[in-house]
Amino acid sequence: MKASILVSAALALVLGGCARTGEIDASGGITAVRSACPVVGVPAGTGDVTLFTSANARDAGAIDVVANMTNVRSTCADVGDDIVTTVTFQVDARRTATDGARDVTLPYFITVVRGGSNVVAKRIGRVNVHFDAGQPRGSVAGQATTTVSRAAATLPQDVRDKLTRRRKAGDEDAAVDPLTQPEVRAAVLRSSFEALVGFQLTDDQLRYNATR
Repeated sequence: MKASILVSAALALVLGGCARTGEIDASGGITAVRSACPVVGVPAGTGDVTLFTSANARDAGAIDVVANMTNVRSTCADVGDDIVTTVTFQVDARRTATDGARDVTLPYFITVVRGGSNVVAKRIGRVNVHFDAGQPRGSVAGQATTTVSRAAATLPQDVRDKLTRRRKAGDEDAAVDPLTQPEVRAAVLRSSFEALVGFQLTDDQLRYNATR
């Protein structure tokens, strides 16, 4: 069974150029090319969830189900006006009581984060883990998609020029990293995005993950 949700946001990251990452240009400098696709990951503390047999119990003997999010991968369609990133993952779960078949529904989220901290879009999805009778383990595949607008977050041309301008030895600013300029650094930060996926945890579940 596969669960799927869609996040749409008018966001993208573009720093064009034809050179390949690590390529040495004619001036002796090294060219770095940033992808328009968002960085994909799992926020700390949200990659696993523990369910207990009692709402107030937190000891090992009261653990009902433990689930982990694994094999998080992404594919990115970096063409046209929209950049579509599909994030796939697997949920592996283990239960304590194995008598009878059982289905457990677990909520998860997909977010688009701008500049490392600003959540600009979020949606909640759910995956259903099935346990066969007598079996302690179950797994399910999940999928989430983000659609971002390329034009909305393209770096201004003047910033692109500052980042890609060839510098030669002897130039006054040859050894100066353009990212040390506040306006350049701010523009790049505004153009940096992440697609983050994880379990949608309650406050109690977050505290448990942080303190166990």
